[in-house]
Amino acid sequence: MIINSDINILGSLADWNLISIFGGIGSNEPVSADHHSFTAIKTSKSVKRFKNAIENNFLRFDTDEIESLFDSLLTIKGIDSDTQLFLFWVLSQNNELIKYLNSTVFFPAFYSGRVSIRIDDVIASLFELKETEPQLKSWSNSTLTTTASKYLTLLKKFDLLEGTLKKTIKNKFLSDEMFLVFVFWVCQFKEPSNVLKSEWLKYGFMEVSTFIERVVLKKYTQFYTITYNGDILRIEPSIPYHQLIESIHESRA
Repeated sequence: MIINSDINILGSLADWNLISIFGGIGSNEPVSADHHSFTAIKTSKSVKRFKNAIENNFLRFDTDEIESLFDSLLTIKGIDSDTQLFLFWVLSQNNELIKYLNSTVFFPAFYSGRVSIRIDDVIASLFELKETEPQLKSWSNSTLTTTASKYLTLLKKFDLLEGTLKKTIKNKFLSDEMFLVFVFWVCQFKEPSNVLKSEWLKYGFMEVSTFIERVVLKKYTQFYTITYNGDILRIEPSIPYHQLIESIHESRA
């Protein structure tokens, strides 16, 4: 596992539009961190720190298809509640510590029907990881506590939690548009070929049975082809990734 402290940096990020700015997305031209008139962040050093964290966690893609989907989604919609979900998916794919905490803390709580997540839950998971990961051996107790707090702050920024002292889990339901984006995002992972076995399926915030019920609906299948025999589900996008968002909007017209 590759572990870094980017959680602590991103948890302090107040301006999500910096993702579009640093990525040169939409009407934005890529900018240098030396010039920060585009943000309220006061020092070039701080801007560079955020820029590096953003590039490593939000602007790194395994496939050209996902990068093109990312660009089109943010260009058309900007940063809103929908694109925040996509940012959460991309971050989880790029940051192994985030992915670990999602798998050991957030999703077990979400799918078990728990009402809230405590910082002690996150700290306990980090201490457990510290026992097996040499990269965490040098992290002090205060650093682990800060990381746990920033992780919960990030989940709140993604609109997955609410509250100040007590972090309550919010129910999520993917709109038709974001359900299709989610399907295309999951399809980028070629292994396993059976989507039902994908470790990423839980990121749709629905039970597997609910996912199956939605994915076979006729209103969606104009965007992909499916093969399903009760145990194995395979999905093949039928339009290019970069055209998905525009195609969804055209289908509504």
